[in-house]
Amino acid sequence: MLNARHHRNALTGLTVLACATPALAAAQAQDDSGSDWGMDISLILEGIYYNEMSEGIDTPAGFDDGHSHDHGHGHDHDHSFDDGFNLGHNELVFEADLGGLLDGTLMIGFDDSDIEVEEAYLTTRSLPAGLQLKAGKFLSDIGYINSRHVHDWDFVDRPLVNEYLFGDHGLQEIGVQGTWVAPTETYTQLGVELLQGDQDGGIAAFDDGPVSEKSGPRIATAFARVGPDFGPDHAARFGVSGGYVTQTGVTEIHGDHGHALEGDAWFAGLDAVYKYDSGRAYGHGDWNVKGEYFYVRRSLDQFDGHEHGHGHHTHMHWEGTDSLTEKQDGLYVEGIYGFAPRWQAGLRTEALGLTNDAVEGSHHHGDEYFTIESMDTSYRHSAQVTFRPVEPVFLRAQLTQNDFVDDHGDRDRGLEFMFQVNVALGAHGAHRF
Repeated sequence: MLNARHHRNALTGLTVLACATPALAAAQAQDDSGSDWGMDISLILEGIYYNEMSEGIDTPAGFDDGHSHDHGHGHDHDHSFDDGFNLGHNELVFEADLGGLLDGTLMIGFDDSDIEVEEAYLTTRSLPAGLQLKAGKFLSDIGYINSRHVHDWDFVDRPLVNEYLFGDHGLQEIGVQGTWVAPTETYTQLGVELLQGDQDGGIAAFDDGPVSEKSGPRIATAFARVGPDFGPDHAARFGVSGGYVTQTGVTEIHGDHGHALEGDAWFAGLDAVYKYDSGRAYGHGDWNVKGEYFYVRRSLDQFDGHEHGHGHHTHMHWEGTDSLTEKQDGLYVEGIYGFAPRWQAGLRTEALGLTNDAVEGSHHHGDEYFTIESMDTSYRHSAQVTFRPVEPVFLRAQLTQNDFVDDHGDRDRGLEFMFQVNVALGAHGAHRF
């Protein structure tokens, strides 16, 4: 059953969509008569059957407590799927060519309980010298998987390193982006982003506490990627990216006292993709390999707070006590092979916390509340089989083993099965490299 807030959000959003879609469809129809203001509309629907075959640890050590993860916002690795049937992540996408000068994109995501604007941005089309600007709300272009939506993934779920370091939806922010494609024979792209930094979870999460929230933008990123020419049947892309977060922090209030962390952070990563095109029908014999690695470092000041005053005239008085440095990382490697026309099989292996010096909360009196603990690495291994009966539709079965360690050093393995159906309706664009 939906709670009241989600019910209102979903009802309002669906009402807006119901009213807007006929007008937008009319705009699309007018494009057929030669207008320069065409509109493409697509709808992506997803259903997932989920079965937790054996119960394991919900969240990896170092990513479920204190500052390291979502500060108690209810996130865990299974995306809150219920055992049985689930309405997955669905998208309604509007794309328009605005007079040959700009492209406009609006992407609305929804499931059975909520609806939100996932992306809404403009990109330039006619700047000189390989330059392009993007402005609005969008997925950052750091790494590889971060900027891609569910229908572009080769597995049902997002890689752990992206999910736990950058948030449930990856690094998704309001801001501006500038990219430049160099005039060279080898594809070379450089890019920078300035992002607001207003996240509930991930690297830029911040709770009000002893230090006021700084004015945005609070995240700056940069990325570079190169695509060497390996011949007509081969494609490759290698990238490096990084960013700086001016403010991140967590605050915990326990009645008349509290504890908080506040500081800044930076991250850096590498990504690589290689694809082979066999030239055979419907992807038979094609294969691709991809992987990413990210490292995050947070420099944090610790504060203890005590309530002063009486009745309605109370306030929390904060005092700085110590400084902490948190260091974490993660990676994944995956490979996909087209073993028959329209059929693919893939394997993915992941490690989270190869370096895992994480903040932990302590309840021992006389000690600092937050401490840095060195924790073990958690792993996840997945296998999938995908069938594409027609290009806009795929069916995917995935078996995943979670080999997570908890904060006490105990390791447990859980096994889960997912079956995904994904259908793209309308003028959906081609998959990105």
